Amino acid sequence: MTPTTPEISVVIPARDEVVAIAPLVEEVGRILNDKAFEVIVIDDGSTDGTHHALMRLASTHDWLSWLQNDESVGQSASIRRGVRTARGKIIVTLDGDGQNPPDQIPNLLAPFAASDCEALGLVQGQRVTRQDTTAKRWASRAANAIRVALLHDGVRDSGCGLKAFRREAYFDLPWFDHIHRFMPAMMLREGWEVQTVSVSHQARQGGQSKYSNLRRALVGIPDLLGAAWLIRRAGPPRHAGKAPSDHTVRGHPSA
Repeated sequence: MTPTTPEISVVIPARDEVVAIAPLVEEVGRILNDKAFEVIVIDDGSTDGTHHALMRLASTHDWLSWLQNDESVGQSASIRRGVRTARGKIIVTLDGDGQNPPDQIPNLLAPFAASDCEALGLVQGQRVTRQDTTAKRWASRAANAIRVALLHDGVRDSGCGLKAFRREAYFDLPWFDHIHRFMPAMMLREGWEVQTVSVSHQARQGGQSKYSNLRRALVGIPDLLGAAWLIRRAGPPRHAGKAPSDHTVRGHPSA
């Protein structure tokens, strides 16, 4: 389906994902073929031929567009570039490595169809049965526990790439690199409601993870402290949905 103005924009950051990107984009198109949608892939300085795969895909799908960063700027900055380009009121993000199954997208979108969703800013996916190495799972669990203890955002897996959010709510948020890992806390800071949905997870089909556990920790610690400072220094919320101090997050199982 190729509407003039999409209701949903799927933003996918990808770096060196030549193996995964084509099957991923094709599946997103199949899942959303009954909706008004667009897909925007941001090639974050790939050197493995990802851009050639995107060129071929874009030549056959008019709902697909792609942007290329001359050099890698990271996941958050790539997502931000995609959201600025997006036309849909609801943005869906998922990782370009294929580990976030596109068939989970309807579960993320469902809460936005509720009659009382005006204050809903973000639906955050939370991975179950993660298909990662034991070391990565334990590192992620520890990082999430520290984040929850410090930010009180009520979310156990804020790093999951599967998210759906209002475009207007996204631009309410303060910008900093790696903000994609702190979006629930930042949404609550601005007075938007957050809901969580359980989503499945699958193993990589190719390529390599862009972060080691050590590197993730080194960049995560200052970001976490910065996010805590932003919450502490928050003024009145921009959106009147709820006060910044009310960190109640509604959780829903996957459909």
